[in-house]
Amino acid sequence: MKKKITIFSLIFVITVMGIMIGRWSAAQSTDAIYQDLRSFTEVFTTIKKNYVEEVNPQELIRSAIKGMVNSLDPHSAYLPPEAFKEFQTETKGEFGGIGIQIGIKDGVLTVIAPIEDTPAWKAGIKAGDKIIKIDGTLTKDMNINDAVSKMRGPKGKAVTLTIQRDEWKQLKDITIVRDIIKIKSVKYRMIDKEIGYIKLVQFQESTAQDLAEALKSLKDSGMQSLILDLRNNPGGLLQSAVDVSEQFLPQKHLVVSIQGRVGEKMQYYTEQLRPSYTDIPMIVLVNQGSASASEIVAGALQDWGRALILGVQTFGKGSVQSLIPLSDGSALKLTTAKYYTPKGKSIHAVGIIPDIVVKLESKNGKEVPVIREKDLEEHLKGEKVEPQEKAPQEVDEKDDTQLQRGVDILKSWKIMEKLKKAA
Repeated sequence: MKKKITIFSLIFVITVMGIMIGRWSAAQSTDAIYQDLRSFTEVFTTIKKNYVEEVNPQELIRSAIKGMVNSLDPHSAYLPPEAFKEFQTETKGEFGGIGIQIGIKDGVLTVIAPIEDTPAWKAGIKAGDKIIKIDGTLTKDMNINDAVSKMRGPKGKAVTLTIQRDEWKQLKDITIVRDIIKIKSVKYRMIDKEIGYIKLVQFQESTAQDLAEALKSLKDSGMQSLILDLRNNPGGLLQSAVDVSEQFLPQKHLVVSIQGRVGEKMQYYTEQLRPSYTDIPMIVLVNQGSASASEIVAGALQDWGRALILGVQTFGKGSVQSLIPLSDGSALKLTTAKYYTPKGKSIHAVGIIPDIVVKLESKNGKEVPVIREKDLEEHLKGEKVEPQEKAPQEVDEKDDTQLQRGVDILKSWKIMEKLKKAA
């Protein structure tokens, strides 16, 4: 009995010590934070008082906030009031600029992909191009948000990008005239009378409705099977990805799960509020430029066995950014969670692996490096990282082996269905 009391007393003492140490550690941590804040105030006051030229206190504070947010990951950003307004406009599918998606690779501002039919695309900007200067200003140490602001501007005003490309021996200046970028998120047509083709350029507020209208038009034209092209689609709105997916999946099917740091989980299911196309034979085309919302759609259709995914490994952006408005009209675009496919797979820094891998053939026979999430500076660590692939350059539609392979598979699909019915 005495031995039991002694053991109990020892456990009690250890527990109390643990609680005291924990509280002491928390107090120490809080003290350290307050000390750092005091240091920040001292630096701010010293600069404001002693710097050789007069400084704008608001700009100093905003620069400090930008630096803090930029240390997190490539997709988190501080948006000053004017940038926040531009961002809200962009999600509606219209803004002034040149039309490219950018990231930071090896400390260099790099093109992830030009947006189709925009001034940058027409000027010949390619994925993998390194942007060394914008209007003569070096981009070294420039964050993505500032770079975007410099490239945005009124219609008709030119911007000059100094580009480094692997196959070039020296830098080249490319002058691009800005335009109102009206991104038509859905393009469609018929192929060979019975195969419908839909290209989703970006996921915007109107994308799901535009898709529904495209599907109806193709069905009225005799569509018996479908190719959904998500290549070079950089993503967009999460809800738009869910609304697109539910047009191809039955009701109450999980599309994507989202989980934050402390374990809270949100799940998005199909609701079937519009006509669905759940039985039509379907191929989804993807490549290294398919990111974020594109990967949500491809991952959901792949996990449910609803469509064959064809192309090359996708970009691998499986993180969720929440837009948090601040009191002064600015906002934080903050990475708050990762998303998971219906089977629970995180594709962050990994991407969607196609069911059928088909690489494009480049004109000169050479392959160029591509940019994926795991190549970006300070990216979030994924659960699994595969060796990086290299994919060829873009090609004309007549040489589009991925599209042609999709068409061939759908034609064979129809023949196999006929043989199955005959048997």
